This record gives sequence, C-alpha cells and structure tokens, in this order.
Amino acid sequence: MTSPAEEKPAHASGTFAIGGELSVHRLGFGAMRLPGVWGEAENPQAAGELLREAVRLGVDLIDTAQAYGPEISERLIAEALHPYPEGLVIATKGGLGNGSHPDGRPERLRADCESSLRRLRLDTIELWQLHRIDPTVPLEEQLGAIRELRDEGKIRFVGVSEVSVDELRRARELVEIATVQNRFNYANQSADEVLRTCEAEAIGFMPWHPLAKGDLADSRGPLAAVAARLGATPAQIALAWQLQRSAVVLPIPGTGSLEHLRENVDAALLELSPADLRELGAVVPRS
Repeated sequence: MTSPAEEKPAHASGTFAIGGELSVHRLGFGAMRLPGVWGEAENPQAAGELLREAVRLGVDLIDTAQAYGPEISERLIAEALHPYPEGLVIATKGGLGNGSHPDGRPERLRADCESSLRRLRLDTIELWQLHRIDPTVPLEEQLGAIRELRDEGKIRFVGVSEVSVDELRRARELVEIATVQNRFNYANQSADEVLRTCEAEAIGFMPWHPLAKGDLADSRGPLAAVAARLGATPAQIALAWQLQRSAVVLPIPGTGSLEHLRENVDAALLELSPADLRELGAVVPRS
C-alpha cells in the first residue's frame, strides 16, 4: 500500500523531533475550527472528511484542545480517525475554563487531561499543552500537576502556550518543555524573542493563527507580489515564510475547507529564494 508520503511528497520542509524523539512533518493541522470554535459542528461528516484528507496528504500532527467546542473538536477527531494511523500525533491542551479564562488548579488540569484521554480514545497523550498559565495559581502547582500526569504515563511530552521568555524559563525549571505555542505570523512577529529561545534550546515552536485568521490570504503587499511571481497564493507564501524562518517552527493552520487544506499543505513544497525573503523583509532563513 502506498503511504501518503510516497503518494504526495507534501512536506519538503522536512521534519522536527518533538522532545528529541517524536518525529513529525513540520506543517501540521489546527483543529480549532472543526466545530466552529463553539458548539456542535454544523456538518460533522464534512469535518471527518477534512481530517481524513489531511492525514492522506501526509499531515501527522493535529493540534486540538479541550476548550475547542468545548470538547467537540477532540470527539470529532476520534470519530474520524480512530484507530489512529501509525505515526499520527494528536496534541491537545487543557487549563482553560469557562469564558476562555485560565484555570490552572491542579484538579482542573488533571480532569482536563483525563477527559481528553477518554474523548480521544488514547492511553497516553503524546503532547499535552497548558493552554494558558493561570496567574492566580502558583506555577509550581500547575507544572507540578502536569509533571505528575507525565510520570503516570498519561502525558508523554509537555508544552506551554502564550508564554514570555521569562515564563518559559521558569516553566523549564519545573518540567521539561517540548513545545511552545504562541501567536506568530507574518503580520505579527511579537513572539520573535520566544521563537529565538526555542530555537536555541531545540524546543518546537507552534505558531497559532499562522495566517492571522485568514487575513494574510488577502494581502496586497509583499506576500501578494512574491506569490504572483511564484504562481502561489499569499497564504502559501506566508506559511512558506514561517517554515523557512526556523527549523523549529511547526505551523498549524486550520481550515474548514478541503480546498484550503490542500493549498496549505502544498505550501510546504515552496522554496523561497534569498531575493524572495529580502522582499518579505526577512534576513536569511535560520537553519
């Protein structure tokens, strides 16, 4: 049987080993929009088809969260893909309460992790991420609870989301951190210092909203100019720019459209030249 990678080499950008062990293609899929963020999916069958097509195209990193739906994104993933293909990594998150407020109480983090295990039909979550640090709970308690879950075998690798360089440093003193998920895209590079820290420490950097909620797809600036020259779309150039920005970057664009999914995956085939990167305002891509 032909594997997705053999059928279509859609990941010319290479792979990254999460935690130094878990190898994934660098362009993943963000599942926040599967249920429309809040509430049940309008078309669960279409959501399932989208997930299966992503895997067929070679995507082997799917990022979701307990808060998406809430709970519905995880359920849709399990319904569509379980039993999971070998090598597929389902990353999820917990620690976000009602109204998207951080809830880092140890009992809440344990409940989120264990309920995600049930919904995703997993014995171990390969990558479990703290959705937000809760400023009302000592970080030692939050990361201590996560470390216990890891030691119990319920989590393999730990990630954090929306952290500063100092928060990342403090977190790493309490538990090994394999990934960071911060907002980062061509239009918003405010997390560049965090990215540089991840790069220096071989920590995976998963930019959320890599296409700025789709706004970059309609860009009329440098993205559009480079796209026109390469016969691509501005969104594809934005993703290719991220992939060439650093070898630790793992973009997770989300979409509800099969057409956009295929377009996003094809972005990994693009190779931006030094002239392209200069036009986009980049220096040289980090290796």
